[in-house]
Amino acid sequence: MKQLEELVRPNIWGLAPYSSARNEYSGQAAHVFLDANENPYNSPFNRYPDPLQLELKAQVSKVKGVPAENIFLGNGSDEAIDLAYRIFCNPSQDNVVAIEPTYGMYKVCADINNVEYRPVLLDADYQISAGKLLSACDEKTKLIWICSPNNPTANNICREEIVGVLQDFQGIVVVDEAYSDFSKQQTFRSELGKYINLIVLNTMSKAWGSAAIRLGMAFASRDIIYLFNKVKYPYNVNLLTQNQAIEALRDPYQVQDWVKTILNERTRLVCAFRDLACVVKVYPTDANFFLAKMTDAQGIYNYLVEKGIVVRNRNKITLCGNCLRITVGTKSENSELLAALRTF
Repeated sequence: MKQLEELVRPNIWGLAPYSSARNEYSGQAAHVFLDANENPYNSPFNRYPDPLQLELKAQVSKVKGVPAENIFLGNGSDEAIDLAYRIFCNPSQDNVVAIEPTYGMYKVCADINNVEYRPVLLDADYQISAGKLLSACDEKTKLIWICSPNNPTANNICREEIVGVLQDFQGIVVVDEAYSDFSKQQTFRSELGKYINLIVLNTMSKAWGSAAIRLGMAFASRDIIYLFNKVKYPYNVNLLTQNQAIEALRDPYQVQDWVKTILNERTRLVCAFRDLACVVKVYPTDANFFLAKMTDAQGIYNYLVEKGIVVRNRNKITLCGNCLRITVGTKSENSELLAALRTF
């Protein structure tokens, strides 16, 4: 990997971050707060939240097995995605490489930040080789995006190929593990010390059943986390989100039960889908959803909407022609879906 200073935008490297009132007295005991122009009434909502989410990071650290100093928390994973562009990519100069198809926000953020986006097609099994990804890079490539398990294809990307990218790429590799709780593949967040150019994304939205609170995570080296905290908005994670996340993280066994139930239902759904006349193929899945090739994706999608059932139509996505993406729901929701498809 190049030196971090070579990869970071010069203006970001030299940026003096905003110093919030709460940062300046950090570590000192205080009980009278007259520093931040807050209204003294309506506690606790009158006070700005902890800008570095220290209590929450301590809980995340226990559950995820990552030191707090290696954790960034944001307004969904999308904030971390956008910050990676703003930290590392010079607009209209640098480029990024990503697998294709994959999560759409990587390209949206590239377009917003005026950064060239280079998609590299997966093969027929929705896999990629390290060599193919690296061959799309040049001296101006700052980031490589790999979502595993991937969205919308639902499968793990071969771990050995990701390792190959990490070992040979001179820039930053972002591995998005939003769906890793549903997969048996070893995660990369435990290997931050081994790969200094690695950023791993995670979220409270999937296995933790907390999409509404909008809490995303990035795990990386202390130096990269410092840059994220330097560029983020001062109070990017609100108090309600921090409190709800702390409460959720205190009961990881509930999440384990949810995941077990979802995986059992996933098996039932996939097996049932294979017997449906309107299904051509069900692709392998390592997530809480699966991709299915249909006889008429658009027609079936419209039919289901009329029945009050919403799935994701991926018919127009590269390599996903005539495919629907099915999220695993409750047993009754899944049964209602199957009953509708059996009468299509």
